[in-house]
Amino acid sequence: MDEKNISLAPAEWIIMEYLWESAPHTGRELTEAMREQCGWNRSTTLTLLRRLETKEAIGSNEDSGIKCFYPLVSRENVAQGEAKSLLSRAYRGSLSLLVSSFVEKGNLSKREISELRAVLEQLKEKNDD
Repeated sequence: MDEKNISLAPAEWIIMEYLWESAPHTGRELTEAMREQCGWNRSTTLTLLRRLETKEAIGSNEDSGIKCFYPLVSRENVAQGEAKSLLSRAYRGSLSLLVSSFVEKGNLSKREISELRAVLEQLKEKNDD
């Protein structure tokens, strides 16, 4: 998958999560899934699919007249781009400010704190080399 800098609207995330979970899917399968999951009508889902194609987040191919959609970007890449954007916009690019805002509000579980320590330790070891 290409690693493009793509920003997704909340509704686009829903479709992308579905495609990342299992793809490809036909337009009919996607419209039915989004109707069941979100209550969206066919037109809403098709509009979102067109927007995602324009952003080059998804691709499609047509086999026997049936169009199938699949992701062109990984979830990890899009999430990383969104995280960088949030960090830049809301925290002036300061990762420590972001983390401290969660710590101050008490929003980190013991497990998350332990995971964060492990990540920081790995980073420290990597930088010591």
